[in-house]
Order: sequence, then C-alpha cells, then structure tokens
Amino acid sequence: MGAARDERLIDVLNGPNLNLLGQREPEIYGHTTLADVEVNCANVAAECGLQLRFRQSNAEHELIEWIHEARTQSAGLVINPGAYTHTSIAILDALSACTFPVFEVHITNIHKRESFRHHSYVSLRADGVIAGFGTDGYEFAIRRLASLLASEDRSDRP
Repeated sequence: MGAARDERLIDVLNGPNLNLLGQREPEIYGHTTLADVEVNCANVAAECGLQLRFRQSNAEHELIEWIHEARTQSAGLVINPGAYTHTSIAILDALSACTFPVFEVHITNIHKRESFRHHSYVSLRADGVIAGFGTDGYEFAIRRLASLLASEDRSDRP
C-alpha cells in the first residue's frame, strides 16, 4: 500500500529526451536545462504553498509507474510527455485513471511543427494544454494547478 495522498504535493513528469534540454537542438528548445526547469518549478511550487516531485525518464513504463504513484499520493500532475505525446495510449490510459487535475506542457508549439506532432493522446485527458511558451509553460501549469487546488480548498469550507 502506498503513502496517503498529500493535498499539497504535485508531480511534474518529463518524458524522453528532456534530459538533453539545453543541449539538444537549442534553436528549437532553447538553452535552459532540465535542472534549471526543476529549480524554477520548485520555486513556483513553494511560492504557491505546494511541494514538488520532479522527475524525468526516457522509459514509457517508468512514466506510467510514476503516474500510478501520483494517482494515490499527489494532488495534481503536470506532464511533458515528449514524443510519447503522439504515440502512447498507455500513458493516456494511466492518466485517465487519475481523479486530480492534469496539465500537459510542451516547450514548443507542437501545432507549428511536423504534422505527426499535431495529435496528442495526452490531450484527451488533460484539463489544460500549454504549448509554445518555452519552459515558462511549466510555471503557468503549476500556477493554474495551485489555483484549482485552492478553489477546491475553499469549497470545502463552511
């Protein structure tokens, strides 16, 4: 049995090749590294009164396991599934089992890129999609998630 759900914990999951952020195709993805993104996400989460669990994997099964873990432990999830966005029904299925808010983030505008990138399986479950704002998209997603969680907190009060 996993740990109890923490209503202040959010997960930020990153898919394949995002470990190369800042090195791989900087003309497309910029010079910000994933470590930089993690620091920024942690700062924004703290500012919003949230705790952050930030992870990256090139392995689809590992991302799915982390989604399953978040499902029972976290209050919400931000995911940049990388190329799995366009291919992974398994990630969609895992996200569909989650009852908390899910936000999909893409550093680039996937709709201005190759046609195979225009379809997102993840978007079928995501409560919001942020694309084309660079790494700032993570911050936008965390702030929106914090806003939703705060609204839920207020609705529980007499």
